Amino acid sequence: MSLLEQLQAMLADTELTLPIEQQNKLIQLVELLAKWNKAYNLTSVRDPQQMLVKHIMDSIVVSPYLQGKRLIDVGTGPGLPGLPLAILNPDKQFVLLDSLGKRLRFIRQAVLELGLKNVEFVQSRVEEYQPEEKFDVVLSRAFASLEDMLFWCKHLPNESGHFLALKGQLPKKEITALDDKFKFIESIALKVPNLDGERCLVKIELVS
Repeated sequence: MSLLEQLQAMLADTELTLPIEQQNKLIQLVELLAKWNKAYNLTSVRDPQQMLVKHIMDSIVVSPYLQGKRLIDVGTGPGLPGLPLAILNPDKQFVLLDSLGKRLRFIRQAVLELGLKNVEFVQSRVEEYQPEEKFDVVLSRAFASLEDMLFWCKHLPNESGHFLALKGQLPKKEITALDDKFKFIESIALKVPNLDGERCLVKIELVS
């Protein structure tokens, strides 16, 4: 099976319906990531088929739960989940933030080759990033803990904004230990086709 056929088979196992143009861009992103990974070591996942599962599907299953127009992907690494989500949501604006230059060089090239008009990328440590306009959604996939994410990112959401953390198993202890400045809203179980292990999305708001 080609990568496109594999993607289509996995999409059929979800609620997502993607136009072929978006499917092709997701495959193009996998091919770019595999190519750049050889020189830049952007991800420990080497096999494009595994990238499709662990990076693309793992990112896009979040798409139905995105609200608002302006989102930031904090600690985006090589643009995950930000780039796949930007492909699926051309009506939303994404800021991809990372402190490592080599990752941003890859993102710049991917944005160029994929023709994405809704992605801005910023090289900065999150605590030093002071955007003029705050965000509807602060998204993270790779932060070690909810406590760290909320501590470093608390200045980023707007008045009605919230945090979305993509996690493995539901981090019950982390949720119980939340500072009283934050309110746990819900946890959404995510189904990622062909992926071993659990995935969930944890939604948290700042207490005003």
